[in-house]
Amino acid sequence: MVNIALPKGRLGEKVYDLFEASGYACPSIRENSRKLIFENESAGVRFFWVKPSDVAIYVERGAADLGVAGKDILLEYAPQVYELLDLHMGNCRMAVASKRGFRDNPDKTLRVATKFTNIAKKYYGDQCRDIDIIHLNGSIELAPILGLSDVIVDIVETGTTLKENDLVAYETIVPISARLISNKAGYQFKYAEISAIVTALKGQVNPG
Repeated sequence: MVNIALPKGRLGEKVYDLFEASGYACPSIRENSRKLIFENESAGVRFFWVKPSDVAIYVERGAADLGVAGKDILLEYAPQVYELLDLHMGNCRMAVASKRGFRDNPDKTLRVATKFTNIAKKYYGDQCRDIDIIHLNGSIELAPILGLSDVIVDIVETGTTLKENDLVAYETIVPISARLISNKAGYQFKYAEISAIVTALKGQVNPG
C-alpha cells in the first residue's frame, strides 16, 4: 500500500478528485463520517487527512509515502523530501506588500512582518539587505497599518485583502502552488508504485 497524506480542506478535496480521475479512487472518502483513514486495497492506496502544514512532516518522517504540500511550506521548512510534481492547484504567490506610497530607504533597517521568516531572510539575504524580522502568526496586514513594520511578506491569492486595507503588493518573491512530495526512503522501496501514480497524475494535471 502507498500511504498518501492529503491536506484537509478545499485544496485537499480537489487533490483527491485528481487522484480519483487518475484511477486511484477510494469511494469511502466521500461518505459523511469522522474517519481519517481510507483504503482501496485493489488500487493499493491508503489516504488520510491531515492539517495542511503537517503534510510535509508526515511525509518526511515516513508515516506517509506521498503527500501534497504548498510550495510555501517546502520553502519555509525545507523538509527532507522529494518534490515530484507541480499539481498546478492552489496557485498564488509569495509577495512583499506595504502601505500605498511606501518607498524603501536602503540606508535604514527594513522592518519585515511575516510568518514566513526563512523565506523572508533568504530573499533579503540574497539582496544583502539589512532587515528586522517581526514574526507574526495572523493578521499580518495590520503590521504596516499600525506602524509595526514597513513591509510584510505573505501569500497573496487575489489581492482583495490587501486592497481593502490600502496595501499594495509590489514584489513577487516566488509563485506558489501545490506539490506532490515523497518520502525519500519510501520512494526507493515503492518506486514502481509511486512512479505509476505520478505518471497517472501527470495525465490529469492541467498546467493552466
